[in-house]
Amino acid sequence: MSLPAATRFNLFVQREVGRLWLVVWVPTAIFVLSVIMRYRIRNVRDLRRRFRRLVRETDKPILICPNHLTMVDSALVTWALGGPWWLVFHYRWVPWNLPEYQNFASVWLSRIAAWATKCIPIVRGGEREQVSKVLKRIQHVVSRGDTAIIFAEGGRSRTGRIQMETIAHGMGRIVNSIPDCHALCVYLRGDRQDRWSTMPKRGDSFYVDFEVFRPESENSGMRRSRDFAVQIADRLVQLEDKYFALQQATA
Repeated sequence: MSLPAATRFNLFVQREVGRLWLVVWVPTAIFVLSVIMRYRIRNVRDLRRRFRRLVRETDKPILICPNHLTMVDSALVTWALGGPWWLVFHYRWVPWNLPEYQNFASVWLSRIAAWATKCIPIVRGGEREQVSKVLKRIQHVVSRGDTAIIFAEGGRSRTGRIQMETIAHGMGRIVNSIPDCHALCVYLRGDRQDRWSTMPKRGDSFYVDFEVFRPESENSGMRRSRDFAVQIADRLVQLEDKYFALQQATA
């Protein structure tokens, strides 16, 4: 998991530049979500109270693994769990992200913005060696106390439900490679989100729930990583089933 010294230094510089701009870009992003787009998080106080209790009670490495329906899911998850000013004072919980290169980093201005906001662009379905380099960077930052978001599915769900056949095994690889790393499974869904989309509908309210656990497997190597990925996805399916059961109960 060791990275070249130059890569480690570049990640350090990227992290600290993000910290310097944090007081600007985190509140700005959340202003866009909450004021311009008029999004709301349901039961947000209880949700953040649970998350902050988790933060206080654990010193384990954490990888955040949400479901994926829109292009702003990572921002919504971060906002839902942290809140703007809490995140400013708890920088390690502002997660690293792996945005699709073509969506967020193919133009120089967006590439700079991504770099300054703890993003490491990745080409989905790209060459294995390049994908491996990106995952090693995430392994490095998570093993040193930061957190990161990796979506459980390889892309936005085309059915609106978690699809086990599209599970991203990279999340299992990262959790497997870091001693005692735990997966924070986050289920996020807008009340008016039936299927995948670029953006949630303006004025939507979001249901958010999470569970944290450490996957287990008697296998080793890639089989162990795949086992971890499947267990994380299974836990998200349970959270999804819970969401739809609650929807039926209140219908």
